[in-house]
Formats: sequence, structure tokens, C-alpha cells
Amino acid sequence: MKTGLHISRPRQIERSGFRQKAGNFTFKKCGGLPTAATLAILILAGNLFAADVSADFNAANKLYAEGKFAPAAAAYEKILQSGAVTPALWFNDGNAEFKLGQPGRAIAAYRRAELLAPRDDEVRANLEFVRNQVAGPTLRQTRWEDWLGTLSLNEWTMLAAGAFWLTFILLALRQIQPAWRPRLRGLTSGIILLTILSCAGLGAVATVHFSKPTAVVIEAEATARSGPFAEAQDAFKAQNGMELAVLGQRHDWLQVADGSGKIGWLPAKQVEILPGA
Repeated sequence: MKTGLHISRPRQIERSGFRQKAGNFTFKKCGGLPTAATLAILILAGNLFAADVSADFNAANKLYAEGKFAPAAAAYEKILQSGAVTPALWFNDGNAEFKLGQPGRAIAAYRRAELLAPRDDEVRANLEFVRNQVAGPTLRQTRWEDWLGTLSLNEWTMLAAGAFWLTFILLALRQIQPAWRPRLRGLTSGIILLTILSCAGLGAVATVHFSKPTAVVIEAEATARSGPFAEAQDAFKAQNGMELAVLGQRHDWLQVADGSGKIGWLPAKQVEILPGA
């Protein structure tokens, strides 16, 4: 459920509301003794923490509804820093940042929401809308990366693991029940093929996610330099919201490339680094 108008098309973003429910929160798991008392304490603590986060989320939504976008964005950020992560939180944070005239921070928030919910039409629509407001040769995904991004990294992992174990079970059945082999031959071949393809997809997504980070410019205008120091010559201008490929890092400087292939160095404080899509 969402309050206000639903965002089903990009042009509605400036009139959009926000998601009222934060969804299922995920937190960093804590260790502990595997006793019933410990488990009960952890469950109780988790429920209390989730209740506090939900209350904070509702308070942030109220600020947004009242047009207090800066306090709302700060409230969403505080929740995210507590360790609670959901697509709805990132989505609402992106909306608040866009209202504040911060396309870079909005794009970063929408992209984080997309990583968790890659098939969410509203997230994709808002992300595309804000991207279209950004001038300059910004980095875009290839069609291959866009196709791989239809599933999240966790979903690719579960698909590959499920296909692997299903293959193992079918092969075991063929050994335990030799009479079933003719009937299982076609199914086993299909599942083996699915396992190969899903593992290949998982490998490709993991490679992009962990080895191809993206930098989103979060300042009004950043100047990429020819070297990792302020006195270096200008290489190119990067507008707020431009997405750049990260090629390397030296101290507090990032080597980046824009969508046209121009390469330069930016101070790390001028961008927000995201994992590959």
C-alpha cells in the first residue's frame, strides 16, 4: 500500500506520494548461544527493533506528506543507517531527495531499491524519469546487464542453488530406482541445463555486482581532473546525477569514466559509490 498517488508512469513523480509500509526489514544477524532462552531474547529484541523502525518510518512518511522533504530525507537516512533495509525505504528516500533537487542522491537511492526489487515498475519508472533530467553522457547499462538485472543477486543465488539440489535429487533417484531412469531422463537433462545456465547467470551478475562499481555524482557540478590532485588539468564536467564507471582509486580520489569514454579523477566525497547493477 502507498499513500498519495501511485507512481505508475515517470511523469507522475512530481506528484507522487510514498510507500506507507516499509516491508520486511532485514538486519545484520547477531550471534549467540543456540538455547531456547537466547532465541526467545533475540526474537523479542528483533520484534521490538522492527516496531521502532516501523514507527520511525511512519514518522518520516508524515514529514514527507507535510512537504518537509529535508527532515523526511534525514529521517529515512537515519533508519537506513540503523541497519534496516527495504526497497520501500530506499524508494521513499529517493522521492524525498528528488523533491529537494538532489537528482544524484535520488538516483543512488532508486538504484539501491532496484537492486533489492529489480522488477518493481514504480522504482524503475522513477529511476528512468530522474535519469532523463540529467545532462551529459551518463553511463548506462548494456542490454545484457539489463536482462541479468531482472533478478536480484539473491534471486540468482537461490535459483542456482535450487537447480543444483534438484539435479542432485534426480540423479540420486536414478541410482536408487533404476526403473525410473527412462521417465526421468528428459526432466534430468532439462534441470541440468537449468543448473548450468543459472550458475552462469549467477557468475555474470556477481562479477558485475562486485567488480564493476558505479559512482553517482551528488554535487551540483563536479570537475574530473586528469590526475588525482586538485591542481591537475580539467578532464570533463560531471553534472549532478551523472553515473560514472569506477576504474580505480588512489587515496581519496576515484578514477572514473563517463558514458562517452572520457576518463578523469574525482574526489570521492563528490560521488556515491554503488555496486554494479
